Amino acid sequence: MKKGRGGRSFGGERRDGFHYNRHQVPRQVVSSSSSSSSNPAPAPASSSNSPTNPQNLVGTCPDMCPAKERAQRERLRDLSVLERLNEDTTKTSPTLAVKKFCRTISSADVNVSDIRPLPVLKQTLDYLMKLLDSTNFPFEIVHDFIFDRTRSIRQDLTMQNLVSPEAAQIYEDIVKFHIISHQKLAKCWGRPEISSLCHLNVEQLIKCLLSLYDMYQVIGKGKCTSNKEAEFYSLYVLLHLGNNLPKMGETLSLWYRQLAHSVHLAKEVQIAKKILRYAEMGNFKLFFSTVAMDLTNLQFGLIEPFLNEVRARAIVQFNQSCYKLQPIPMRHLSELLMVKEEELEQLCKSCSLETSMDDTGIRLLPCKQATFCIPKSGFPFIGISANQSI
Repeated sequence: MKKGRGGRSFGGERRDGFHYNRHQVPRQVVSSSSSSSSNPAPAPASSSNSPTNPQNLVGTCPDMCPAKERAQRERLRDLSVLERLNEDTTKTSPTLAVKKFCRTISSADVNVSDIRPLPVLKQTLDYLMKLLDSTNFPFEIVHDFIFDRTRSIRQDLTMQNLVSPEAAQIYEDIVKFHIISHQKLAKCWGRPEISSLCHLNVEQLIKCLLSLYDMYQVIGKGKCTSNKEAEFYSLYVLLHLGNNLPKMGETLSLWYRQLAHSVHLAKEVQIAKKILRYAEMGNFKLFFSTVAMDLTNLQFGLIEPFLNEVRARAIVQFNQSCYKLQPIPMRHLSELLMVKEEELEQLCKSCSLETSMDDTGIRLLPCKQATFCIPKSGFPFIGISANQSI
């Protein structure tokens, strides 16, 4: 098992750019083990916390957004609707403004007063997560705001080289945000701007997961410390259910070899592997029964938007393999795929397949139709129908 982990990062993908050496004990891990504080202090630097020495940065910003940035953005009217004080485009406050993500940042421009320490980053993320339930604005506006500000949180973590259980918890919460957004954005199906938001969201979700796995490796030396950790590893497996996802690096078979034995054998990972195998084998009965009964809320939230892709594969198989003169009862398909008949009919129409009805009023799906195609606008969002049993 150790051979697969030697000197490599999970997934072979670029992520948040941690500065730590995985063959050395990170300073934050050492501090965390020797103190019960929730903010493990870094080891003393050999020099002052200079802007040109980013590995030794220790942030001192006490607010969610540095005062300098708040003042500048007020002057430029660069405030999100979620940051405006009394809806004034030129006014905000320390309790509303959140530091923006900066795509290009030079170490020469970094001041410790602009970097938030770990407790402030945790406080900021807690505030952002509460905004997910906001109903005052369309969800895509809320998502866009949190999406940018969580990237800024990750950037501050990286610049301070923070590696600790508390930092891993922040990454786990950011992963949860991306999964919640993944699920909610899918429900906005049919709107042209949603497609790009979904793609970017999954792209950042993958990067967050890979960075989190690297942090797990350093903190726990590759050993599974809780079922929570196994659950987050299982998400990488379940992401492979999606057909149009960003490239995730090496194959799953190689990725499995890098997992600690205890993680690989964990219930969450094994269930994820079963679900992926059922989908690939075309065993849709076991696939949907396992999805409905055995997944955690986080796992289900991740794969729910992918369910119609699996249903489309099932429809293709039935359409191609059954006899032309023996159409398939829609009721049978709906029970198998755990979806209501009218929703299944909508799915068939979105794939350019026609349905019919016999003399007794039973809805049917004629076979050997050559018109099947994947809808350019994506699939409509359809979850698991609770009243359908297998």
